[in-house]
Amino acid sequence: MTKKISFLFICLMAFALGYSINNIAISDTAPKIAVVDVQRLIQNSSQVKQLKADQEKKITEMQSTIQKAQAEIAKETDPNKIAALEEKYRNQINDQKLALDKDYNDKLTKIDSEIRASVIEKAKSLNYNLVLPKSMVFFGGEDITDAIAKGMK
Repeated sequence: MTKKISFLFICLMAFALGYSINNIAISDTAPKIAVVDVQRLIQNSSQVKQLKADQEKKITEMQSTIQKAQAEIAKETDPNKIAALEEKYRNQINDQKLALDKDYNDKLTKIDSEIRASVIEKAKSLNYNLVLPKSMVFFGGEDITDAIAKGMK
């Protein structure tokens, strides 16, 4: 019985010693935390600026289609032809709007992925353990926004 208690005591001491050594080893290394101003990266991105310009151009094209439709419908006097024209242009404008929205969302998703990849790549190269958006952090963390912005297109 004494041997069992001795063995149990030795096992518990070994466990406690191993656990405390592990905690000491872990607690000595403080994590490196960085913050990134995501909004600034997006605003300064040439890809986002190009996307906005393309979007405005396509919206202008859609507005000219609407004006053309209004002019053509205004010239028509037959109610059946007016209804047919309205339906035709409604479908055409809806198709343009859906294509515009899908194209915009696809490109925005691609840009977002590229920004995330740039942040991850830079954080890894600078040995950061954690990167948080600057808008979510009240205090602390090293701002690496400028370093990331230099590496982006």
